[in-house]
Amino acid sequence: MVTRLNEGEIRNGLQGLPQWALVEGRIEKTFTFDTYAEGVAFAVKVALHAEKVDHHPDSLEIMWGKVKVAYVTHSAGGVTSLDLEAAAQIDALV
Repeated sequence: MVTRLNEGEIRNGLQGLPQWALVEGRIEKTFTFDTYAEGVAFAVKVALHAEKVDHHPDSLEIMWGKVKVAYVTHSAGGVTSLDLEAAAQIDALV
């Protein structure tokens, strides 16, 4: 089982993840796209990746031209190294 990171560890981990932020106990980022369809296609990539690695976003919100992705590990009660790794992997999908 992974352990929850403290705020300093999370902020340190976020330094290498542009535009990801710690918000209300989870890490999140909003990705922008030129069209709604591009955003939906990206959200599908995120979902398929989550299934592959068995670590799913806490939320995946599709808006016109935007997709917000948020991670927290509920079983650990907060953000873990798995969430930071997932954020880096999601960035690579763009």
